Amino acid sequence: MSTIVVQAFMTLDGVVQAGGGPEEDREGGFEHGGWQDRYVVDEGEGATLVAEWESKTEALLFGRKTYEIFAGSWGVWDENAEGLQGEFTRRYNRIPKYVASRTLTELGWKNSQLLGPDVPGAVQSLRAQPGGEIRVWGSTQLIRTLAEHDLVDEYRLLVYPIVLGTGKRLFSDGFPLSTLALVETRALPSGILVNTYRRADAS
Repeated sequence: MSTIVVQAFMTLDGVVQAGGGPEEDREGGFEHGGWQDRYVVDEGEGATLVAEWESKTEALLFGRKTYEIFAGSWGVWDENAEGLQGEFTRRYNRIPKYVASRTLTELGWKNSQLLGPDVPGAVQSLRAQPGGEIRVWGSTQLIRTLAEHDLVDEYRLLVYPIVLGTGKRLFSDGFPLSTLALVETRALPSGILVNTYRRADAS
């Protein structure tokens, strides 16, 4: 059986929108894109932690918008780049990528495929297969759908010490009731708090 793992960079007030860059996602007039830039997570303990997580990733699961962001970055970056960027680019190109979309009909990034109209059913089938971690990045609407069908096994949340007061939140109003157990927490030198939660019935 595989494991569905949601990994998210989020603010203290739960915002997950456009942490990576100013133009990543301006939906809703969001003006704080790139809010992660002032914090270091890819050095020392943070780099070791992220590398450990990525080594377990056997597939990626996206909504349309996040897929297009990843395909336009990791999907075209140089696999021979130094450090984590090259390592992750090679891994992301190699592993399967599954996309939930009502509008896309073709996917250009290699080893990508659409989940089809029954997203919960398709994800349940993927989860039932032998394997490692199926990682979900971004994709707040998809995560909500997965939670509604009890398909999220673990949340890895990197909580940044910043409050934005606006933007898309991972756990927005109306998010389904989810009972979780905190299985690990650690503080990085940058002030980022890393919390790992699993389904309460699996802890």
